[in-house]
Amino acid sequence: MDTRLLELLVCPICKGPLDYQRPPQAERAELICNADRLAFPVRDGMPVMLEGEARQLDDQPGTVAAK
Repeated sequence: MDTRLLELLVCPICKGPLDYQRPPQAERAELICNADRLAFPVRDGMPVMLEGEARQLDDQPGTVAAK
């Protein structure tokens, strides 16, 4: 994903910053909102910034729970 795009993207819910996680450090490519504890998927290099597509994060780091 383009770093210029990452600088512009914010969480669609709280407008907070997002962390980009991608393989091999993470299981899949996602944009993480730590404030809302949501993970937005990145499909074919394009972020899907819809609340309905986001996954709820667990309290434990590195794990994601189904929403």
